[in-house]
Amino acid sequence: MSDTPFGFGLPPEEPDDGDEGKKKDQQSGGGQGPANPFGFGGLPGAGGFGGGPGGPGADNPFAAMFGSLNPNDLGAAFQQLGQMLSYEGGPVNWDMAKQIARQTVSQGSPDGTKDASVGPADRKGVEEAVRLADLWLDDATSLPSGAASAVAWSRAEWVEATLPAWKELVDPVAERVGTAMGDVLPEEMQAMAGPLIGMMRSMGGAMFGTQIGQAVGVLAGEVVGSSDIGLPLGPAGKAALLPVNIETFGKDLSVPQEEVRLYLALREAAHQRLFAHVPWLRSHLFGAVDGYARGIKVDTAKLEDVVGQFDPQNPEQLQEALQQGMFQPEDTPEQKAALARLETALALVEGWVDAVVHAAAKPRLSSADALRETLRRRRASGGPAEQTFATLIGLELRPRRLRDASRLWASLTDARGVDGRDALWAHPDMLPTATDLDDPDGFVHREQIDFSELDKMLGEAADKPDPKKPDLKKDETEGEDENKGDDAG
Repeated sequence: MSDTPFGFGLPPEEPDDGDEGKKKDQQSGGGQGPANPFGFGGLPGAGGFGGGPGGPGADNPFAAMFGSLNPNDLGAAFQQLGQMLSYEGGPVNWDMAKQIARQTVSQGSPDGTKDASVGPADRKGVEEAVRLADLWLDDATSLPSGAASAVAWSRAEWVEATLPAWKELVDPVAERVGTAMGDVLPEEMQAMAGPLIGMMRSMGGAMFGTQIGQAVGVLAGEVVGSSDIGLPLGPAGKAALLPVNIETFGKDLSVPQEEVRLYLALREAAHQRLFAHVPWLRSHLFGAVDGYARGIKVDTAKLEDVVGQFDPQNPEQLQEALQQGMFQPEDTPEQKAALARLETALALVEGWVDAVVHAAAKPRLSSADALRETLRRRRASGGPAEQTFATLIGLELRPRRLRDASRLWASLTDARGVDGRDALWAHPDMLPTATDLDDPDGFVHREQIDFSELDKMLGEAADKPDPKKPDLKKDETEGEDENKGDDAG
């Protein structure tokens, strides 16, 4: 994450290469890149918007601040600053998040690869890989295909497609911070500080938008599909792969590119089956994230200190406070249970996908073991998504018990068969718990709960008449018989 994501400061000296340097500078947004979206750079002796005493431009602060900016850059910078301060939407400025994410993507990933539109050959390759993956998965799981279509995305397309899911995940926590910003002021000051609170909330929305935009933009340079982090980030029923990232992923693996793409298509298609045919799973996962987030408390002492020293000309203070960690999990049984529930749910999803994909790929791909281990290590090491949530809500979306969960699902397959294993997804209460991951053999050989019998009993109870209540149907029938008798008479 950038230490100065809002980029308030001043631009560097003009480039030595004259007009050509100016053109390059204009094209790259002032040479600042995605970490400095507003095009302000730093000026020696200047702090934030103003220069220090005795520094350059002390007699003429406006010249020190903007003297080296050309009119086009200055106008664009003020336009973006005005948009930020006038924002009156929700707790996160998602327009800014999308803009910064796309800027980050356009700069390329740290390994030097650039985003590019997906060509016909790559689109056809992805469609064929997903189609073949679905055929192989038919033998490995009882869940039918969940991919109504297969698409090849560029990084920018991934950003556009996944932002709605990020919004659903981040907004509840950002709302807590926005409320806390107003609550830390004494009541007698809140009425007088209305404009200041409004400005702070606008800054807060921009702060979150910047953080999310940067993280999503970096993540777009690494993900290979729509379900890499174990959550369904893309549209339902759409299996998506990113050809440019798949090529980078497989570059140093000594595995044919077609096999890498096919193995990753297996994982994407397996996720799609699970989320399509376990209707409660998406809300269960997102609800677990939200449940954990509700137990996060804002460090009001730190926030009060920030508010007390808040300088509208130095909005980086809010960003720095966030980066230093403003959130603390509550040490309560409820919060610990919420974290355990989330970690177990992520592990079960990823463990099931790992086991099913391995069963489908092992007999057919010579590189199956190597690709499986590579992906396990990649998932365990974390990445931008984990960093984002750790910073924003103190949460790491990492399936810590992936290997344990994968072994449990494999043992269930051996003991109960594919149908018996997948039947556990019929109800959340049937799934293994964190304790079951500690004792997989005990869970595998435990007597199964038959929810179909319970449903049958409930249905019969609903149909059985209550003796304490009049039988309206019987009364209506008797009434009809009496009327028929009267008519006959």
